[in-house]
Amino acid sequence: MHSILIIAVMALVNLSLRALPFLLFRKENKTPKIILYLGKALPPAMMSFLIVYCVRSVDFSSGNHGLPELISIAAAMLIHSWKRNTLLSISISTVLYMVLIQTNLF
Repeated sequence: MHSILIIAVMALVNLSLRALPFLLFRKENKTPKIILYLGKALPPAMMSFLIVYCVRSVDFSSGNHGLPELISIAAAMLIHSWKRNTLLSISISTVLYMVLIQTNLF
């Protein structure tokens, strides 16, 4: 019973958080400028944080000098600049990174 209550509370909180923006910003109300700004500014900021997080433990002074990581990051940036598709750029750069580290090219 305890587990069922925990799952029910989590489901209710999740549903509430997902429905809250639709309740706060109905069509007749204009979306606040800060929300529009956050919608534009947060995705690139989060991607930057993820890149820093991924390369935080790479030792650029030994071994392959972080070449697979740098090549994959550059590929993601180029693909995203070209196609403007986040899923495509992340997918291709991830596959490229895995190929580079698994084939021991560096």
